[in-house]
Amino acid sequence: MAACRAVATACGLSVDDAVILNDSNRAAVHLRPCDVLARVTTRARQDGATFEVEIARRLVETSVPLATLDPRVEPRVYDHAGFVVTLWTYYAPVPPHDMAADEYAGALERLHAGMREADLTGDWVPHFLDRVDEAQRLLDDPTNNPEIAGDDRELLATTLTTMRSAIVDRGAPEQLLHGEPHLGNVLRTRDGLLFVDLETCCRGPVEFDLAHTTIDGGPPTEVAARYPAADQSLVRDCWLLMLAMVTAWRCEPGDDLPNGAAMARNWIRQLRAAVAE
Repeated sequence: MAACRAVATACGLSVDDAVILNDSNRAAVHLRPCDVLARVTTRARQDGATFEVEIARRLVETSVPLATLDPRVEPRVYDHAGFVVTLWTYYAPVPPHDMAADEYAGALERLHAGMREADLTGDWVPHFLDRVDEAQRLLDDPTNNPEIAGDDRELLATTLTTMRSAIVDRGAPEQLLHGEPHLGNVLRTRDGLLFVDLETCCRGPVEFDLAHTTIDGGPPTEVAARYPAADQSLVRDCWLLMLAMVTAWRCEPGDDLPNGAAMARNWIRQLRAAVAE
């Protein structure tokens, strides 16, 4: 909180109050009255913050429905007292809070179309398989979250291996993706639906993004069915891969996801039921 206040004040913004909107591996803080959304994390995660800012800078001239960096300050990562802070436009949420499958699919289609406009090639943008590799490394170390063990850990590792091969073998077209466009990363604003949190951007098939678009907690079939030309079978493979990946993240040392243990148990139950079908 102090780091967010200090950085914003040093940038010439007025800060009388700060409210935490989300507190996980990174915190999101609403600074008032300057109306800024500050995202803050430790220096250990600075690379992710730097990557997110660079993606946002390169996409600002496209038609992507994304939350933007605050235009009143220099678009960069700020360092203060062991924390790194980035400053974003604050968007006040507007009703309704529920989201229909067709508008969710439409927003994601516009996001992907805009991302294709940007020239974001090169090794600095990771491939979605790089994230699969990282999940596998976390699982390979038995000291990481020993609560996920035995048959559960074997299920996760097997799913990562088999779904990775199934997806690669399809040879689907690839492009820049959001990486985790789940409902928690979509805002309803006066400017329409906007996606937030670009730290997870990667290259891969659009079906990988669609795998994250569940509305009711189950498979993302409602949204995927409304996305033009999506390969529904590939969406399912990506969904199984995604379940194994997000569960593996709970093995990351220092993971701070609220209710992470309970969510991991639920994802394992979903995954076990799905592979048994």
